[in-house]
Amino acid sequence: MTTHPDDILHLTVCTADDGGVCLRLVGELDWESAGDLVETAREQLGRQPRPAVHLDCAQLSVCDSTGLSALLMVHRDVTAAGASLRLDNRPAFLDRMLALTGTLDHLTGTPSRTARLDGDGTDAPR
Repeated sequence: MTTHPDDILHLTVCTADDGGVCLRLVGELDWESAGDLVETAREQLGRQPRPAVHLDCAQLSVCDSTGLSALLMVHRDVTAAGASLRLDNRPAFLDRMLALTGTLDHLTGTPSRTARLDGDGTDAPR
């Protein structure tokens, strides 16, 4: 596999509107870049207490299984620090992967549509 410079993950750190930290993900979250995300998130959590860590996924182009593992590690670290994780501006492919792997609710607090459907494809009563 040939990696092009545009395909690597670029992380930008900024302050979110709620005072939390925002990490903007641009490019591919995969086996080559997953460690960078986890390391950057841990560095930010260690700098000062934050109410939330936002991952802005608007420009994320790929997320493979190692990327999903990184998201789960970041979630674990953020929760252990007493903060909340927000996956902002998720592209459709990311929501689909999270729903298919059963991690959508865990990472976002948003139940997947399939989890809300009963056997005949209609919304199940709550």
